[in-house]
Amino acid sequence: MTTLAAVVLGKSATVREVAGPRAFRRRLLEMGLVPGTVVRVVSVAPLGDPLQIEVRGGQWSLRRAEAAHIVVAVASASDASAEHPRGIEVAP
Repeated sequence: MTTLAAVVLGKSATVREVAGPRAFRRRLLEMGLVPGTVVRVVSVAPLGDPLQIEVRGGQWSLRRAEAAHIVVAVASASDASAEHPRGIEVAP
């Protein structure tokens, strides 16, 4: 397992845990970033901060320090072949 801050540009990952300060966790959970959610790193600012991620079809910007509080499992190449780019599962 790794954190969202370490996920490479263009890769997808599945949220395993949202850690950090209570208010931060609560806000992300309210917005739908719950364990099991697939996220994708869409872009990274020129100086490396913030990250732009895609969550449930919407795009968010997160500071790298905030992304470090989100524990994820990076999707393997075989997992990505059966997954739609927006995180919608499709039949193979």
